[in-house]
Amino acid sequence: MNDDTIRLATIGRIIRRRWRLLAAIALVGALVGYGASLLFPARYTTSASVLLPGAWEERELLTQEEIATSSVVVDQAAGTLHWSDVSKSELRDSVTAKTADGNIIKISGTADTPERAQRLSDAVAQQFVAFAARVVDDNTDPEAAAQREALQQTVTQTSRRITQLADAADPGKTVEGVQARTELEKLRTTLQEAITKLNQSDPAANKANMVVMGPAARPTGEAPPTRTQLIAAGALLFFLLGVVGHLTAARMSRRLRTQSEIAAALGTSLLGTVDVAGDGSARPRARGAGAGIRRLLGADVRWDLPVPQAYADEAGRQIRFQRVCSRLRDRLPSPRRLLVVVPEGDESALRAAAELVAEAGSDPALRVVEVPVTRPLVPDGGGEAGALVVLSAGSRTAAELSGIAEACADARHEIVGVVLAGVVRALPARSAGRPHDTATPVFAVGHDAKGSSR
Repeated sequence: MNDDTIRLATIGRIIRRRWRLLAAIALVGALVGYGASLLFPARYTTSASVLLPGAWEERELLTQEEIATSSVVVDQAAGTLHWSDVSKSELRDSVTAKTADGNIIKISGTADTPERAQRLSDAVAQQFVAFAARVVDDNTDPEAAAQREALQQTVTQTSRRITQLADAADPGKTVEGVQARTELEKLRTTLQEAITKLNQSDPAANKANMVVMGPAARPTGEAPPTRTQLIAAGALLFFLLGVVGHLTAARMSRRLRTQSEIAAALGTSLLGTVDVAGDGSARPRARGAGAGIRRLLGADVRWDLPVPQAYADEAGRQIRFQRVCSRLRDRLPSPRRLLVVVPEGDESALRAAAELVAEAGSDPALRVVEVPVTRPLVPDGGGEAGALVVLSAGSRTAAELSGIAEACADARHEIVGVVLAGVVRALPARSAGRPHDTATPVFAVGHDAKGSSR
């Protein structure tokens, strides 16, 4: 097909003409999604939040995320849960951690029940806080801690001495006494601020203040993908694959569509194109074991044919048939008898051949026969001066048309030309005074045709 294949109108034509087949494909996808939901049972997820007070850099928060999901923390949580049916490796895969705004780490646990998901999140959060506190305690320098404690005691003693000196000073009786008390209070404030900053700079103080912000909420719904989501995703995926498959098949199709290609494949020339009334979705007659299923699913309807355009000029349509008959008379010797060969299953071509028989009458005398395309067999000559091939554009490949041409040669029928049949919509009623329009053509189809072994 050309670039028009990927237009939205083409996709709409696929859906409109093959909706039953696409619906069946989507149903298969929904069943596959349901089967996947059985293989992957329902899961529930909830989160517990841990507050990290103080100032933290981004890389430090990322480190805390890794610690929260490390094997040390999760294994310790597994030891408190005592779940014999879940291994530690499976438990590690069920825990995730993510940093939120405000130095908060959300630890999420996933389990097969809401209760287990809640317990898992709470246990991992508690073990994370306990592990972080142990790490801080283990990394604390004992000598530095002793020095910090001694400094704290010294500051406390100094504060008491300042209080004693302030009490001993002349309480507000002289200017010198007031100044002395003011300087002593400034000294006390400076020492307290220094101790406060020293405590804040201690990493152990911040880490020890990590706190779990309440228990995890019990989940009320399944974690994605849920069973409904899997079923919907399977149906949608298979539906899209069905549409893409139609487009791919059309792209790879070797059916001939141009007049020159069709005429060259048959080794003859084009006598003209004719139009028949229809909606472009004519169904071929059911044949074979799977024909009923194809008809039920709508797979026997050609979707890649363009939508027929309205054809308001009935007189012009009849002129096309008349011109084809006139060209046949010019090419055929007397008596003018001709075999009209139609590929099997081409309903538009078969209706066009019927109208050609009605239009030609007895000059020339036309006999219509349907020929299978898999193993074509044309009836032997019965006084016909040749064969006329009638088919629809885009319905057959070059190999199939070559096979029909060889079958005509085997039956000693020279192909005098080819006529292409098109489809138009809603033709107006034909005017009175055309008695041949209602003539009923005589067909020689299938095993009724002379020489046919079908």
